Amino acid sequence: MDQADWDAITYKVNGCAMKVHNTLGNGFQEVIYQRCLAIEMTSAGIHFIREVEHEIFYKGHCVGTRRADFVVEDEIIVELKAVIDLEAVHLAQAKNYVVAYDKAIGLLINFGSRSLQLKKIYNPKYQ
Repeated sequence: MDQADWDAITYKVNGCAMKVHNTLGNGFQEVIYQRCLAIEMTSAGIHFIREVEHEIFYKGHCVGTRRADFVVEDEIIVELKAVIDLEAVHLAQAKNYVVAYDKAIGLLINFGSRSLQLKKIYNPKYQ
């Protein structure tokens, strides 16, 4: 998959997120937005897996697991938040997921603010 493909998919996911935010607004728990986004992405024909568990290794030892909200088209990590404003820690978490899952790109989507917040995260390995 190349940059044009990633851009097309992230554009479609962003559109689905906008539909959810326009319908619900802010103020719900993250899980509600996750379920609604799954409905929208299914309607849009986007292939995804929800809450994918992934092992984290340190010096060859499994030290735990992390769970991404979505892996879209087996290429893009999508992490959701429902907070008033995104902070550096949220961006760091999304970047860690992109690197840990060895994906080139990720999306961090925040439904908790008055306006939908969307951030594209890049894995430095693929730059």
